[in-house]
Amino acid sequence: MSTLAKIVDLDLPTIALVGRVNVGKSTIFNRLTESNKALVSSIPGTTRTSNTGLCIWRGKHINIIDTGGLTFSDEVLLEEDIIKQTEMALKKADVVVFVTDIKDGLLPQEKELAKLLLKKKKNCPVILVANKADSPSDRAQKYDRDWLKLGFGHPITVSAQNGSGLGDLMEEIFKHLKKTKRQPIVLPDLNPIKVALLGKPNVGKSALFNKLIGEDRVIVSDMPHTTREPHDTLVEVDGEHILFIDTAGIRRKAKVGGLLERMGIGKSIETMKRADIVLFLLDTSSPITDQDQQLGGLLRESTKSVIIVVNKWDLSEDNTDSFRNDVREKIMKYFPHIAYAPIVFISAKTSYRVHQIFPLIKQAWEERHIELSEETCEEFIRHVVKQHLPSRGKGINHPKILGFRQINANPPIFELFIKYKTSLNISYVHFLENRLRERFSFFAAPIIIKLTKSKRN
Repeated sequence: MSTLAKIVDLDLPTIALVGRVNVGKSTIFNRLTESNKALVSSIPGTTRTSNTGLCIWRGKHINIIDTGGLTFSDEVLLEEDIIKQTEMALKKADVVVFVTDIKDGLLPQEKELAKLLLKKKKNCPVILVANKADSPSDRAQKYDRDWLKLGFGHPITVSAQNGSGLGDLMEEIFKHLKKTKRQPIVLPDLNPIKVALLGKPNVGKSALFNKLIGEDRVIVSDMPHTTREPHDTLVEVDGEHILFIDTAGIRRKAKVGGLLERMGIGKSIETMKRADIVLFLLDTSSPITDQDQQLGGLLRESTKSVIIVVNKWDLSEDNTDSFRNDVREKIMKYFPHIAYAPIVFISAKTSYRVHQIFPLIKQAWEERHIELSEETCEEFIRHVVKQHLPSRGKGINHPKILGFRQINANPPIFELFIKYKTSLNISYVHFLENRLRERFSFFAAPIIIKLTKSKRN
């Protein structure tokens, strides 16, 4: 697998949702993409980095970008970055959906944004939307003449909360798309390898995400919990499709600061469940903590393939192989439950060894899918038992192994049959797992061995 990742351009028409803070863009985004990707809260500035998702209407796909809410105030954290993200979304957009709040009416921020969009309108249609029109009396306010001051006519009224009006919005979007170069299409299922980046806040997940996809798509900041929502980007490397997913940093409950961080952590854990492989980031410049170890335990329970990425290696004073081996041994002592995870030392900041991650992903994906035939499993267990007899567990009867087979791949799961009314020491199960790895590798993948007691001889 080569080092160069290319972002997959599905050549879909793109719709950008823009507006000030708290008008409900993320709720509209979640409705139209039929997902729960975007964080939704009443806290201003919930969305920071633009979120991208696919929307299907009348069987055809379009691309939708949810942008961060604008305040046009220097006092707002990361406002400059949010504006840059919005400008990037506007450049990509074939149609802009300008979202307002019908209950609040026009505010000064809308007038500022309208000036920007009127310049954009020369090349791209703008649809004015008044959200939170939850009742007939709300919807009637669309005829208020104040709306005309923005220069986009009367708004389409929608309620992202109950879904009303969104069909009318989609029809209006598709009407405009008939005049654009890019047309909605039916997408093939690319079945990409799903790779999530996981770790504590400030270990460099977003910086690495940007390096892996080859573009500054997510905001990178020293401020903890800059990333609040998972962000997906599909890339192609040597003909292989990989979906990289950046996640919010996870830290101990006692240190979690407020609703948004709790919600972001929940999204990270949800995201991990839909990934095939997890890049587990550690920070060279800080010691391994209880929180890192808890994340390691979570990864083992999740049955995902794991690659441990030691980031910020540019800050290390010693770059020798012997020092790296010492660090590797130290990490394994902290994470014995994911001892199957390979370790790579990188610097997302300088790009040092980032290219090494791609072949590791490829190998992890292939070996996660290894399937052993019944004959191979039986031959394997005969050889292992001959080499080392099974040891007794808590029971009084010595165990007898009756059979062994693989019952699943992705992740690899095996079933070990032992004689009824006997017990097997857990150390022997670990011994079997180690022998499986010696013989068949299962690189970066957890191996699950289920015990079944059988009455057959």
